[in-house]
Amino acid sequence: MSDSTGRAAAMRIAVGGDEAAFELKALLIEHIRALGYEPVDYGTYNAEPVLYPDVAVKVARAIDAGEVARGVLVCGTGIGVAISANKVRGIRAAQAHDTYSAAKARSSNDAQIVTLGARVVGPELAKAVVTTFLETEFGGGGSRAKIARIEEYEREAFRDSPGV
Repeated sequence: MSDSTGRAAAMRIAVGGDEAAFELKALLIEHIRALGYEPVDYGTYNAEPVLYPDVAVKVARAIDAGEVARGVLVCGTGIGVAISANKVRGIRAAQAHDTYSAAKARSSNDAQIVTLGARVVGPELAKAVVTTFLETEFGGGGSRAKIARIEEYEREAFRDSPGV
């Protein structure tokens, strides 16, 4: 993808979180920008309490709609935003608290979203996890059959519902 000058356009990365992770989200937005990506902030925009499922679903829907390529979600533990984002059909959000898990989330599971816990992961490790997640591509191979099976189960689960 190129911009009007012919230069490669930066990959757009959705970023969102709740008040428990507000400071970590701000740090990760700057880190993502420093890596050469274009962060898109889906909130929260201050330290006031917010329902993290609302933010997580906004990020997941933006990925599903093709508005952004991948996402980074943060809350106190990373668990709630992962559960919430995974309610959107076609989305695979993976919690990662180390670089190995972040790499496997992409290379083996083709996850579009990585989730982290601000109360669990320090700032430097969080930056390393996000870097690894963004710089790793899906490896395919034997994992393709596993992803296809997940998608089969997802179609079965959503067959009679409009989805989120």
